Amino acid sequence: MGNRLSRIYTRTGDDGTTGLGDGSRTPKDSARVEAYGTVDELNSVVGMLLAVPDLPPQVTGSLTEVQHELFDLGGELCIPGHQMIRAEHVTRLEQSLDEFNDSMPPLKEFILPGGGPAAAACHLARTVARRAERRAWTLARAEAVNPELLKYLNRLSDLLFVVARVLARHERGAEVLWRHDRS
Repeated sequence: MGNRLSRIYTRTGDDGTTGLGDGSRTPKDSARVEAYGTVDELNSVVGMLLAVPDLPPQVTGSLTEVQHELFDLGGELCIPGHQMIRAEHVTRLEQSLDEFNDSMPPLKEFILPGGGPAAAACHLARTVARRAERRAWTLARAEAVNPELLKYLNRLSDLLFVVARVLARHERGAEVLWRHDRS
């Protein structure tokens, strides 16, 4: 394990750069920093979701594992050339997605974000996951990015959508459906 921070401020970023995990410095608004910063934001939103009381245990277990994997994924983005996310991480997300989705009725309408505090927080996490995926693709257009990392973010947003459906039923018994014929 690397060094632990004993002092939080270093003043090294006052010039608009930040240190990467390999010791190099890059602009704070670079595609790489945008990508891992958005993954960090996503992990924080998942943490907010996990702070909602009385979540189903299978949701808590799955999303806690996601938080650890997101920390690894952010670390991978912070260290150019480093790989931590593998095909088995994507497979685990797909298995979780299938397990949660098996209990859901088929979709006939679009679902609006909402359905209760946990479901709404999960929809927010889903949208941040989509943004994290876009930021990772922006980086991948300029530099080499592990393709499994890109797949992981794509599957994670799908998982969060299905978990939001599960949570809406857990909290209120219903999802908020978009009414296209409301005029």
